[in-house]
Amino acid sequence: MLYEAIYVNENEEKPPRSIVNNPELAKYVENWGRAGDFALIAKDELDQSLGAVWIRLFDDSNKTYGYIDSNTPILSMAISPEFRGKGIGSKLLNEICTQASINGYKAISLSVAPANKALTLYERVGFQKVGIDGTSWDMKLSF
Repeated sequence: MLYEAIYVNENEEKPPRSIVNNPELAKYVENWGRAGDFALIAKDELDQSLGAVWIRLFDDSNKTYGYIDSNTPILSMAISPEFRGKGIGSKLLNEICTQASINGYKAISLSVAPANKALTLYERVGFQKVGIDGTSWDMKLSF
């Protein structure tokens, strides 16, 4: 799912799958299970993964896209291409926001390219643009 979380414009060629080994990307899932890590996976009746959403804390020494502060987890999300547009992302996003709030987080953040269709979903849930990092927007949802 980390690979599917990488945004690529529709008219651009997707990078090789090995890109997830790049330290800038690998840190979103590397050593999973540390304090603050939380994920949800959507599966069908055949146990096929349809999509996933996860949050992870970073700090000033390990900043990444969408970083706000060390108390605000960064959200990553991916839906398998053949299952996009079916409401799976909305369900996953709403549930992880609920879980983050229940677990005491005051906000979550993310980074999204303005051309990414997921931007509409994030805005509908209540994420607001708080900055620009390169060509992407940093967005935050406060609870």
